Amino acid sequence: MNILFFLTPKSEVAYVEETDTLRQALEKMEHHGYAAVPLLSTEGKYLGTLTDGDVLWGLKKLNFPSLYQMEEIPVMQVNRSRDNKPVHVDVDMEGLLEKVSAQNFVPVIDDEKIFIGIITRRDVIHYLAKQCRSREESAV
Repeated sequence: MNILFFLTPKSEVAYVEETDTLRQALEKMEHHGYAAVPLLSTEGKYLGTLTDGDVLWGLKKLNFPSLYQMEEIPVMQVNRSRDNKPVHVDVDMEGLLEKVSAQNFVPVIDDEKIFIGIITRRDVIHYLAKQCRSREESAV
């Protein structure tokens, strides 16, 4: 099966760019209700994952700046604790399952390491559950 079946394209994904400020990143995460978002370069390459924990520890390290002060702090100043490992757009299902079992979302990149979207663990689990139900129904 082609993993693009599961892809949520970049145009539908909330992400943070390396030129964003800490306030922009925080507000984007709050607006979408996400605990983690992809971090992209200005060229669109996947750099890593920014989590709410990273932001919290970053705020502590910076002595809890005000929202106005956060407008002057580059998001790249925040240390990231973990980065979701990306997969290439041509990865097979086994390679995808290996990543999605350890990450809530899997970034998908092309040959140039350009971010093209994500695959969520939820979408893969829903698909597999549907497949199981179909097999059970056909066995009866």
